[in-house]
Amino acid sequence: DHGKSTLSDRLLELTGVVSKEENVKQYLDKLQVEKERGITVKAQTVSMIYKHKNEEYLLNLIDTPGHVDFQYEVWRSLSASQGALLLVDAISGVQAQTVAHFNHALLNDITLIPIINKIDMKNADPKRVGEQLNKLFSITENETLLVSAKNGTNVEKVLSAIVENIPPPKGTTDKQFEALMFDSWFEENKGVVCLIAVHNGSLKVGDKIVSKTTKQVYEVKSIGILHPGEVTTNVLQAGQVGYIKANIRNTSETIIGDILVSENHSETVTFNYPKIPEAKPMLFAGLYPCDQSQTAALKSSLEKLALTDRSVTIANETSPALGYGFRLGFLGVLHMEVFSQRLDQDFDAPTVVTAPSVTYKVKLKGQKAVKEFGSEIVYVTNPLKLPEVNRIEEYYEPMVIGTIITPDEYQNVLNTLCMQRRGEQKESSYIDESRLLLKYRFPLSEIVVDFYDELKHLTSGYASFDYEDDGYEKSNLVRLDYLLNGDMVEELSSLVFAPHAREIAAKNCERLLKVIPRQQYNIAIQAAVGKKIICRENLKPYRKDVSAKLYGGDKTRLQKLLAHQKEGKKRMRSVGNIDIPRDSFVKMLRK
Repeated sequence: DHGKSTLSDRLLELTGVVSKEENVKQYLDKLQVEKERGITVKAQTVSMIYKHKNEEYLLNLIDTPGHVDFQYEVWRSLSASQGALLLVDAISGVQAQTVAHFNHALLNDITLIPIINKIDMKNADPKRVGEQLNKLFSITENETLLVSAKNGTNVEKVLSAIVENIPPPKGTTDKQFEALMFDSWFEENKGVVCLIAVHNGSLKVGDKIVSKTTKQVYEVKSIGILHPGEVTTNVLQAGQVGYIKANIRNTSETIIGDILVSENHSETVTFNYPKIPEAKPMLFAGLYPCDQSQTAALKSSLEKLALTDRSVTIANETSPALGYGFRLGFLGVLHMEVFSQRLDQDFDAPTVVTAPSVTYKVKLKGQKAVKEFGSEIVYVTNPLKLPEVNRIEEYYEPMVIGTIITPDEYQNVLNTLCMQRRGEQKESSYIDESRLLLKYRFPLSEIVVDFYDELKHLTSGYASFDYEDDGYEKSNLVRLDYLLNGDMVEELSSLVFAPHAREIAAKNCERLLKVIPRQQYNIAIQAAVGKKIICRENLKPYRKDVSAKLYGGDKTRLQKLLAHQKEGKKRMRSVGNIDIPRDSFVKMLRK
């Protein structure tokens, strides 16, 4: 929340892409979920013309998310860029994500323009933040721009700095066409739309292009730029970013990072294209249609939505209780929630979402088990697919190195939080006189669901957190199941650290007590390890309203009530004879 989208608004205004009179905040945050949550979840691109010293320059801007769950959007955006604006809040200072993105930009040879934003705020301390930038990144005071994106102070200097410091694309128009595809989306009538950065040559309608990955040949039907909406053009040339429509119907044919070339292109690609790293899912969850008749429609919606978010992985899955569905991989719980929300809002595809689980691995014992599973080591993304306990020799859980940047006054409460989450401190150092950089090694399962929320709560929002993969470690795990009146709730099964099983079971049973609506009868909420019940809560029935069936009113009123009831049913999931709101389980996991 350092003002990236607000700065983008000012840049669009200064270059005449949008007028000040429109007064639309976060103009590039176009998704409903972005407006509702007040965060950017999808990188958006726009072309701008800026006049500097009587010369006109074409600038291609990408506004990216900041949250760790959407870091893949930053990675793929950097692959198409020559430079980046490194934005830091004058109050909050350098955050954990700032460190991660700085290092990634450095590896990609990206020219950085450091900017300290929000200098107009009452508690702004740009001098202190500048010292942080110098200590962590060796960025000097002279290199740093001080701006207020909110009121426009010094934003014109940002545009000048872009032109003067960021190198232009290296390609030329007199070579054969080559372009990097770095984004895509689906239009019902036009098929897949590809967003490309043209490095060499030019492209016009009617040209035939070839994918270097799939070898498929396409005829270009339409081309244009985003300014900020789609603007059709006659040609796309080296240095431009634009979209192409080529009647691509199969979503699997478009691959982020693919190189598109002209049909008569030689085998050798002349440009040294950066490799977009593959996103590694940090957790998995099952998504099932509320109605099994909608499975095919859900699959189609998933493929189209995943086209805009290539960090999501999709595999088929079946469940005795939930039927046919899909196992999806995400970068975090917020990522999972946003994706599910977009399915509902953008595709009218409500789903039942299971409890998220990280990827564990187990070592099997006995030749029979190894032969059955095809390997001594088995990776488990779904707790229900865990081999029988008597066939497992060892359990392993994924580990991460977490980076926390915090005011030092919160050091003790954060140390306590990290120890509660089985964290092992690896590093502690000051980045200025009052802010600490802490590094801990955690089990991924301990931080992936609600650690970030708890961290923000304990530090009044002042601490930040980021993490990176650090392999696997041997552990003591058990599968924890939940039952309602004896019926297993498959969505909630999870693998947990055995010594913490009772504590986790007690907390979750208590939370279920709060999120499950009372029914006309008693509900026993139980947690079990194997066949052993380790916790139980009772949800008492509500008193039946004897006047509920008495009805007086016209037919229209009755129809409205029935329609409302039908909509309510869509939001419910039945366990045995108990109706539960679909989002209850995610709410429970999020405390």
